Amino acid sequence: MKLIGLTGSIATGKSTVSQMCRDAGLPVHDADSAVHKLLGPHGAAVSDILCQFGDVGSLSAGINRQDLGSLVFKQPEKRQQLEHIIHPLVLQDRERFLQACHRQKCRRVILDIPLLFETGGDSGCDKVIVVWAPEWIQRKRALLRHGMTAEKLDGILSHQVSQTVKRRLADLVLPSSLGRAETRKRLLRWLRAHS
Repeated sequence: MKLIGLTGSIATGKSTVSQMCRDAGLPVHDADSAVHKLLGPHGAAVSDILCQFGDVGSLSAGINRQDLGSLVFKQPEKRQQLEHIIHPLVLQDRERFLQACHRQKCRRVILDIPLLFETGGDSGCDKVIVVWAPEWIQRKRALLRHGMTAEKLDGILSHQVSQTVKRRLADLVLPSSLGRAETRKRLLRWLRAHS
């Protein structure tokens, strides 16, 4: 079974490409979606996060991501504490997904991981797709997101490998600024060539 890593910096179109992969019939493990479940009502990470970070939610309601984000945003040690709670649980979720795919004899799976290079996850992938957009488009898209500010965006980007480096490390560099039809065409052509 081939593991294809899918990544991209914030607001570059990775989620759209992830859906294109699903539409093409490929199983996709979405790390962000796994985190949402872990932080949601009665999620597996909620209790530990409440113990570590205090009043940022409840077991029944889950974690308030904005409250938690503002707490860890400027404190690297708090961010590391959070990652030590979440990353092992996401890896467990991914392992269950891969076992199910193996039982179903899937030939290829997509691992949608925003911080693929930052966490060293690319070392476990057979191929890596990087979705990218010019910086001005990326910033424009990101600043349209609810609760996003220029300062917050700069903070997020400072913790991500630059798009330039990601593109250099990719097996497929997939631009998302040329329209969805063009992005889909390039993705499907590459998937056919690497089936």
